[in-house]
Amino acid sequence: MITHQPNPHYIADTGRYENMPYKRCGNSGIRLPRLSLGLWQNFGEVDAFSNAQSMVHRAFDLGINHFDLANNYGPPYGSAESTFGKLMQKSLAPYRDELLISSKAGYDMWPGPHGIGGSRKYLISSCDQSLKRTGLDYFDVFYSHCFDPDTPLEETMQALDYIVRSGRALYVGVSNYSAEQTKQAITILRDLGSPLLVHQPRYNMFDRWIEDGLTQVLEDNGVGSVVFSPLAQGFLTNKYLTGIPDGSRAARSEQIHLQADQITQDKIAKVQRLSLIAEDRGQSLAQLALAWVLQPTSVTSAIIGASKVSQIEDCVAALDNLQFSAEQLAQIDQILVA
Repeated sequence: MITHQPNPHYIADTGRYENMPYKRCGNSGIRLPRLSLGLWQNFGEVDAFSNAQSMVHRAFDLGINHFDLANNYGPPYGSAESTFGKLMQKSLAPYRDELLISSKAGYDMWPGPHGIGGSRKYLISSCDQSLKRTGLDYFDVFYSHCFDPDTPLEETMQALDYIVRSGRALYVGVSNYSAEQTKQAITILRDLGSPLLVHQPRYNMFDRWIEDGLTQVLEDNGVGSVVFSPLAQGFLTNKYLTGIPDGSRAARSEQIHLQADQITQDKIAKVQRLSLIAEDRGQSLAQLALAWVLQPTSVTSAIIGASKVSQIEDCVAALDNLQFSAEQLAQIDQILVA
């Protein structure tokens, strides 16, 4: 629990809610900022705390009051939650009721058969550990981070229901579930009395799998979505217009999600053409990509990642121009399917 005195030097911007648009999450009473901040990278023990603090403070000052965590974010595992806990202690505690903080469990976290998956033992144990690291009394949303084919879906959903009923979280979420898995989860949770609030899928211009059924399931059942990787791990930015720059995610040997061999000449050519549309709209490529993923009615918010404050500011500026003409959307589709 948060016991330290907050840092008196941080006072949140009094105009923080004036310019950030918020959208209702499915049929719930929750309204999320159109952009949320993810702490997957750059908030670990290996990263500078002062930079993490500056980014979170700036995000909140700009109206981003949703911060997304998971048990194994770091590195090392757990350290992003510890960093956020330190931030809560130092400066954010007075604003707790304004914040929507989420965490997840599902991928590997500790050795042995009970340190991964969707079992009741793993999910509840992991949630308790995450609460301890963050110093929070509860999470606003707790997610099953991924579907576990070796655990009955009923067990996973019953564990999430228990997490809510025991006061560990206020709402239930799932992430990386297929359309059919999501549909089944919705039915089970509805019967248990802890309806599914939100789904967190990967979605960007180069990864549109959610359009093949998932978005319809979410809309039909009044479930919101918070999409991650809207910039395709930075590929949908000006950084890769001429290839793979030194120091980029794709150039790092330890990077497991954006591989250099995925950045083909064909994709670079598409990114270059997309950048011309962005330029015509008075936006950066990243701003275009963010505006595009926010178009589907089922998308409540997009999770951005950042390594410095200026990147957060650039992303938030995308919200100044979210409207697309039918011609622009057709041009983008033509580029992507070519």
